[in-house]
Amino acid sequence: MRNALEVFYRDGFHATGMDKLVAETGISKTSMYKHFRTKDEMILAVLRLRDERFRNWFCRRVEEIADTPRARLLAVFDALHEWITSPRFKGCMFIKAVSEFQDPKDPIHIQSATHKRMLLEYVQTLATEARARDPAALARQLMLLKEGAIVTSVMLGNGSPAIEAKAAATVLIEAADCC
Repeated sequence: MRNALEVFYRDGFHATGMDKLVAETGISKTSMYKHFRTKDEMILAVLRLRDERFRNWFCRRVEEIADTPRARLLAVFDALHEWITSPRFKGCMFIKAVSEFQDPKDPIHIQSATHKRMLLEYVQTLATEARARDPAALARQLMLLKEGAIVTSVMLGNGSPAIEAKAAATVLIEAADCC
């Protein structure tokens, strides 16, 4: 599954056919279809794996970087910068999935949106712990900065948008009356 994740992440979902997956993962079509009835089922499994790995890493990393709720809100952008500047960064798999599966009722779209909602909930928990006046609004604003930094980093080919997003986040956090 890890190899399929890498192929989809690198090449996209629609551009990756079963023959390419067989060639690059070394798993036969028979074995793949034994575990997954369709390519979409495989994509969903890959997205679940990516979600679990990324959220575990991201939340753990934020907690390692900072020890107060307010500092953790900013550490979101430090962790983001680490990810964006890593050599394996190729954008967000969930943003890619939503752009390829645009129907909001498509299970792949739903799975991707669920990942983003769970990250939003995490940031909202941090905002609540930081005693923001309106934690839900602050979390949405910070997530807009985070998502924008990801897309802009892909377009520019560097990590500076995460640094700029952190500077903007500082202003938003101050305005939210976090202690």
